[in-house]
Amino acid sequence: MTAGHGQPAFGLSFDPRALTDLLQAPSDIRDLTLAYLQEVVNAQRFGLRLDGDLEGFRKLFVDSRKDWRVVYGVRPAPAESVHHKEIHVVAVRPRAGNDVYDEVGRRLGMARRPLSARTHAARSRPPQLATRAPVPRPGPPPAATPGLPRPAQKPAGHPTR
Repeated sequence: MTAGHGQPAFGLSFDPRALTDLLQAPSDIRDLTLAYLQEVVNAQRFGLRLDGDLEGFRKLFVDSRKDWRVVYGVRPAPAESVHHKEIHVVAVRPRAGNDVYDEVGRRLGMARRPLSARTHAARSRPPQLATRAPVPRPGPPPAATPGLPRPAQKPAGHPTR
């Protein structure tokens, strides 16, 4: 989607707690967040996709050190809106200790801590550890086929060295 003639491509909404996050953030983070959100609404910037339990949401790195994150989703806009879709900001928080992702999980009503696809993979059992039955070879063993030489038998009375 592209914005036409200065019109935003998306509407914008905030979880009330995300608005509180934004107001409590340091002023430089607040200013950068608002500037980046304006670019997202105008379809000039898109955050990176989240995966795992937070699939369908995106994250923006706010500062150059990537200490602050904005987590948002794209959802259908309300019927009275002039836009078909809106950017819904769920959280604006520091990344330290994955605080932002834990908080997003709580705000979305997840009973447990949200996990990424990488974490799911790390906790799963590798397929190499699964026990498998031996695969049978097709056909009879070569010694049972008529016309083929049989393996040499050891002489019964002679010890081997």
